Amino acid sequence: MKEFDYDVAVIGGGVIGCSTARELSRYDMKICLLEKEEDVCSGTSKANSAIVHAGYDAENGSWKARFNVEGNLMMEELSKELDFEFKRNGSMVLCFSEDDMGSLKCLYEKGVKNGVQGLSIISGDEARKMEPNLSEEVVAALYAPTGGIVCPFGLTIAMAENACENGVDFIMNTKVENIEKLEEGYALETSRGKITARFAVNAAGVYSDVFHNMVSEKKIHITPRRGDYCLLDKEAGDHVKNTIFQLPGKYGKGILVAPTVHGNLLIGPTAIDIEDKEATATTAEGLAETIAKSAISVKNIPLRQTITSFAGLRAHEDSDDFIIGEPEDAKGFFDAAGIESPGLSAAPAIGKYLGEMIGTRAGAPKKEDFKAKRKGFIRLNQLSYEERAKLIKERPDYGVIICRCEEISEGEIVDAIRRPLGAVSMDGIKRRVRAGMGRCQAGFCTPKTMEILARERNIPMEKVCKNSEGSELLVTAEQGEE
Repeated sequence: MKEFDYDVAVIGGGVIGCSTARELSRYDMKICLLEKEEDVCSGTSKANSAIVHAGYDAENGSWKARFNVEGNLMMEELSKELDFEFKRNGSMVLCFSEDDMGSLKCLYEKGVKNGVQGLSIISGDEARKMEPNLSEEVVAALYAPTGGIVCPFGLTIAMAENACENGVDFIMNTKVENIEKLEEGYALETSRGKITARFAVNAAGVYSDVFHNMVSEKKIHITPRRGDYCLLDKEAGDHVKNTIFQLPGKYGKGILVAPTVHGNLLIGPTAIDIEDKEATATTAEGLAETIAKSAISVKNIPLRQTITSFAGLRAHEDSDDFIIGEPEDAKGFFDAAGIESPGLSAAPAIGKYLGEMIGTRAGAPKKEDFKAKRKGFIRLNQLSYEERAKLIKERPDYGVIICRCEEISEGEIVDAIRRPLGAVSMDGIKRRVRAGMGRCQAGFCTPKTMEILARERNIPMEKVCKNSEGSELLVTAEQGEE
């Protein structure tokens, strides 16, 4: 048999790539994950609605329907196993006119056929009893108690850390530039040299069409679909308890209003098709649309408490469904392409499906020493007084608060850097322990966090980056004169 560098190479370090890598790490194989940025969770997975959808919206029989419902059912147990934040808060789809009741009932029937449990249609008055801030225009709602919210950073990083602990090589700052189909397996030309693998997994988000089309004559096409969001302060976090949707339209589920697992309030996203796969800047028009449309569903949203806005890109494929598995003319190349909503919800199920398929195809035995559990980060602000005192006695750096808004200590930042697959950038620290995610948006804690990162990585301050290379936050006097 031909010698390969790896049995499996996963392209993309988002939630799908990390889920697949974790499932593959159950098998006795040599696996790598290639990511063009400095950290996992740096693309679509970092900027989305953080929703675990119930599964009523996807077309019956589609990959979206199957993996959404399966992923939703897996999420609670997975959150306990890998120690990340998840909550079943329920969701509502609002109907504003008796003329649209037929569409709401169709959505209900679709959900029942998809296997969603506990669905019901409730009156506008019943909905307002549950959510007093709903619009008076709501005449009915589809209620799904299985809907949930999750931290997308927490989920992705948890799966990545667990995969790393189980032997997956994470090769960061490495861009895949070309893929060559060999007589057996694939050669991946990267920005850091060639890597050969018996199997390849295409989990490259908005770039997944580029890689698919390198190896298959049956072409696919991804349209980046931009979504603008507004994030509100924790004081606004209880404005609604359920995730509030509007009846779906041509571009998806419309503007939502939802609490986050961290206690904030989130509104968005818009759905604007663009060509640039890197265009994640918000626009005044997009944010104005977000604000106007959210007010249709929920009244008195305290927009003055908005602390930041952001935009993310969804990978919309022309077929309007996920593309999962091998192309007929590219055996051993496994697509996870066109992963848009409900991709976050579906990620655990997609990873399991691909992991089992590739493990079986490879004839690889399962590891007897697979580590299924992972312990998450210590959250100082969630500990009791006694627990805090004991921890600070053992680790005095936990008694030094760096991020006042989120009450994040130096100890938490140090651990974020030192853990398996630890943070190497300011954004990496933010995603792991939320330093800089609070009301002041890193206005206070940035200098000290930079000092800690420079110290722990043994690099000069001017080498500290916001994210990937080229995003350094400081310049030397010599650089400033150039």
